[in-house]
Amino acid sequence: MSAIHIDETAGSDSTGTGTAEQPYLSLGVALFTHGATASFLTRKDPTGTYEEPTQSSVKKAKKTAEGLEKKKKKAEELERAEKEERVKRDKVLEESKKIVLVEDESQPKATKAKIVHLEPLRTQRVRVFGWVHRLRVQKGLIFIVLRDGTGYLQALLSGNATQTYEALTLSLESSVELVGTLQPVPEGKTAPGGHELVVDFWRLIGGSPSGDDAYSNQLNEQSDPSKLADLRHLVLRGETASSVLRLRAAMLSAFRGAYAAHSILEVTPPCLVQTQVEGGATLFKLDYYGQPAFLTQSSQLYLETCLPSLGDVFCVQESFRAENSHTRRHLSEYTHLEAELGFIDFTDLMHHIETIICETVDALLANPATAALIMQLNPKFTPPARPFMRMAYADAIAWLNAHGIQRPLEDAEGKPLLDERGQVQMVDHAVGDDIAEAAERQMTDILGVPMFLHGFPAELKAFYMKKIPSKDGGTVFTESCDLLMPGVGEIVGGSMRIEDMAELLAAYKREGIPTEPYYWFTDQRKYGTCAHGGYGLGVERFLAWLANRYTVRECSLYPRWPGRATP
Repeated sequence: MSAIHIDETAGSDSTGTGTAEQPYLSLGVALFTHGATASFLTRKDPTGTYEEPTQSSVKKAKKTAEGLEKKKKKAEELERAEKEERVKRDKVLEESKKIVLVEDESQPKATKAKIVHLEPLRTQRVRVFGWVHRLRVQKGLIFIVLRDGTGYLQALLSGNATQTYEALTLSLESSVELVGTLQPVPEGKTAPGGHELVVDFWRLIGGSPSGDDAYSNQLNEQSDPSKLADLRHLVLRGETASSVLRLRAAMLSAFRGAYAAHSILEVTPPCLVQTQVEGGATLFKLDYYGQPAFLTQSSQLYLETCLPSLGDVFCVQESFRAENSHTRRHLSEYTHLEAELGFIDFTDLMHHIETIICETVDALLANPATAALIMQLNPKFTPPARPFMRMAYADAIAWLNAHGIQRPLEDAEGKPLLDERGQVQMVDHAVGDDIAEAAERQMTDILGVPMFLHGFPAELKAFYMKKIPSKDGGTVFTESCDLLMPGVGEIVGGSMRIEDMAELLAAYKREGIPTEPYYWFTDQRKYGTCAHGGYGLGVERFLAWLANRYTVRECSLYPRWPGRATP
């Protein structure tokens, strides 16, 4: 019999065969594999010669081989036990197919109800439908937490209900029908809604896979963000994601209530437009029956046209921005809550924004259900105090410099300039600079309160904003404001609008905007102009502040950002 070769440097215990060309790495593995009757040759490295192993190395190798033998036997025993368990389980499963549950018609008729409406039905038989949100199996008992979108219900299965094939193979996210008696939980015990369903009949409606495809194996806290985005449809089933969206719905309802209380009417402007509002660089362009058109950036211009006929108006509408921004507060498609108000001044505008926001928050906190959602998502939340802080843009520049908050030095194309060490050069802010998101957020977080930043230079703002006449021929400022919130930054942008036709026509010319496509907007100054102003609020940003979410992507049903348009 040929000798078994071991190379202690270049060999391999996993792929080695014992030949001189494919030696093992260790003598212990060679001994375990081929037995003590084989002859062995070892060498320290590929440059040495093969020699018989020393007695001490053989002694050491025997201990290694004995350990490997014990592991092998243990693995074989485990495999035998698992096989026996599989056979036993297969037998139980086969027997379980003979058990068929039948609803007892002699029982009182069960009332079909959503989970949110169950409380008045305590002590009665009820029929509920939903998804298995949590599942715990004990000997002879199955505990289910059912989810139907309106709430959660604890249910208890016992007896034959736990012995059917469907019960033995039940997995998370299966859809089921449960019938039974709704019982209040005993004193000292807790359950969602304060009651528990004692099930006497149930059936599986739609199964959910187990094993590698199980819901619990698809998502966890360590899941990669891109995978979470791909599986957003499954993420939505989680308690946090669904709570955020539930709060979003309540928040929009509260906003609408606040507007209604102030006699501000909701309208629905178009999303397909042929004019721009905030600049052509951020427009999504498309072919509209052979004509160029865009997805709207803002509904503001259309809202202005409603003032003479409908009075003060607002809309909740999708807006689209084609800027290649990947920050945690930007989306390519977002929900824009916008309003326009007639016969106001700039002070009225800021007061109105403050009022609507505070009344909306107050309404949410006054409702026990939505207050509980806010406390669940943002336990430290406190409603903002009025009046909100106000700081002029020029004062903000001085504040940033006084607090050592600088901006990157940029070239003519807006790219940061690097120093000799390859680091971005930083400089103080100056009047005329566009305060960047990072600096704005630092300032807001240090101040720690809602703040109106107002009076921005005209060259930083849109063409339609009303200008404040310059007293000394210097910088021209605008009657404009951004509302900044701690942890998020800007959530509202608003301004007074140019009300004079000649001034608006001059603004078109200065910006190189053709007047003809805007004839309908210009006509607002021709047929009875008035002082007016408005604003846009980012719904996802507001929700991120309210629910303390790190990114606005958590605040949208299916968020869209550059490179992401699925699912």
